[in-house]
Amino acid sequence: MARVASVFCSTDYRNEVHMVTIRLARGGAKKRPFYHLIVTNSRNPRDGRFVERIGFFNPVAAGAEVKLSVNQERANYWLSQGAQPSERVAQLLKEAAQAAA
Repeated sequence: MARVASVFCSTDYRNEVHMVTIRLARGGAKKRPFYHLIVTNSRNPRDGRFVERIGFFNPVAAGAEVKLSVNQERANYWLSQGAQPSERVAQLLKEAAQAAA
């Protein structure tokens, strides 16, 4: 009897390793943007599933409203683990570090 080798082809991509990014997820109302700084898999959609929320950015903050809040400890942790920030998030992290110092 001939033995047939079984070949498994999986379409399950959840176990693959992908780049982790730190980027902005948009919230807020029309013409009133509000962004969360999130850590997510690079393949997830902008406002989709995320691993962790590490802060927020309010570009239209006025008066005593907080414009930027970042958990520096968690941001540094994810950067040390190899997470790549988007261009805008890199600017915001730099700005938050200067404000904290």
